[in-house]
Amino acid sequence: MFNIGELNSSNNLLLDYLKNQSPETLATVAQSVSPEAQQIISQNIQNLLGILPPSNFNVSITTDRENLAGLIGSAMMTGYFIRQMETRMQLDQSLASIE
Repeated sequence: MFNIGELNSSNNLLLDYLKNQSPETLATVAQSVSPEAQQIISQNIQNLLGILPPSNFNVSITTDRENLAGLIGSAMMTGYFIRQMETRMQLDQSLASIE
């Protein structure tokens, strides 16, 4: 993953919260994501970065902390949204099977 211990957490409650979580807790949360959601999030991040096919290009990306924080925040929001939609889909399917 990434080393959040090096990031400055002044006035960032989410970063403080993440720093206080054990690696086991973070691993458990990461493993609870469905393969479908992982694929969507991965594709989203690749689109944000503008990934070119590795067979034809040697891509190297550099950024600063602020832009990286923005990318991580975007990935987190995408993950949250995808998980909520996944839950909604499961609820819709459950309700449809009752009818």
